[in-house]
Amino acid sequence: MPVPRIKPGRYPAILSYGFRPFFLLGALYAGLSILIWLPLLYGRLETASLFAPVDWHIHEMLFGYLAAIITGFLLTAIPNWTGRLPVQGMPLFVLVAIWLAGRFAVFFSAEIGWVVAAVVDCAFLLAVAAAAGVEIVAGRNWRNLKVLAPVAVLFMANILFHIEAHVNGLTDISRRLGIGAALVLIMIIGGRIIPSFTRNWLVRENPGRLPVPFARFDAVAIVISGATLAAWTFMPEQAVVGLALIAAGGLNLLRLARWAGDRTLRDPLVLVLHVAYIFVPTGFLLAGLAILFPEAVPAAAAIHAFGAGAIGSMTLAVMARATLGHTGRELHAGFGTCMIFLGVTLSAGLRIAAAFASDTAMLHASAALWAVAFLGYALLYGQALTMPRLRPRAAARA
Repeated sequence: MPVPRIKPGRYPAILSYGFRPFFLLGALYAGLSILIWLPLLYGRLETASLFAPVDWHIHEMLFGYLAAIITGFLLTAIPNWTGRLPVQGMPLFVLVAIWLAGRFAVFFSAEIGWVVAAVVDCAFLLAVAAAAGVEIVAGRNWRNLKVLAPVAVLFMANILFHIEAHVNGLTDISRRLGIGAALVLIMIIGGRIIPSFTRNWLVRENPGRLPVPFARFDAVAIVISGATLAAWTFMPEQAVVGLALIAAGGLNLLRLARWAGDRTLRDPLVLVLHVAYIFVPTGFLLAGLAILFPEAVPAAAAIHAFGAGAIGSMTLAVMARATLGHTGRELHAGFGTCMIFLGVTLSAGLRIAAAFASDTAMLHASAALWAVAFLGYALLYGQALTMPRLRPRAAARA
């Protein structure tokens, strides 16, 4: 029996599905906060935050932007997994309000105190995990409970981030823990949607070699990669961890090679998923080399391969595809969408290169491209996110 995806109610369209407010606000926040970050870095702008500028930047990318996108994705995917109605209306509005409160609490933590800021900020991921967990359990969709594990780790990383920043003045373990949780989620979700979407397109448009579906090899690779990220989090200077990171990079490169991405050049919506996943093995490789050869490979290169590359590119790719599909539009990447994909990919590449060259011009160009990509998404998809889903005829005309 088809399940109605929206329960009629007296609320705006933007509150009818989780991806709508969180993708829009997340994209706006990602684009605008990077424009604030550079003046903060150079001391030309001050916040009322207790976080050092670099910590504010890392925190807001991980626990501000990324947390919003993860929430939008989960609240949209879970109804498909469980057959239940989505979180919408007032419950969704409350989640949005908690997220916004967290952003203000972090920015003004010097005024309200670090404990209050931490409680307000950390409440969001706790509320998301609870809402998602209730829906998965109510739908008896036990196998997808595992996606909550990275969310729980991200929540714990956020708590630790506030404690580390208060006690030590700068964060260390918590930033790697947060990145690791995000990467595990990308490896799990990406390992399912990339071969699936690729197969669907190839069967229809380019018959021939098909991607290998999620199998035991993928599960083993994720477990090994997750264990390696845990070791990197707590022992980032051990040579054996460096070797393990390089091995994990190789495993993820093999996963990517099995997904037939080379056959998707004609569809940017599919191709960009493969391009985004390239940054996962790249980050593992750079992180391992940074441990083994610290004078030649800066640790910041690995951090930004994971952050700007894997997280930034993958989230933007998923946001665009999900927005088109769930608002009744054709799954087609127009010129503007291709440009934002190119922008976020170039931004990540330039940021990695800037870590090697210590080049401020590359840093500025990377930040500008990042802002263009995410603000461009908000501009291109803002109407779709705030208006009701197109009816079939309207979708065909669009």
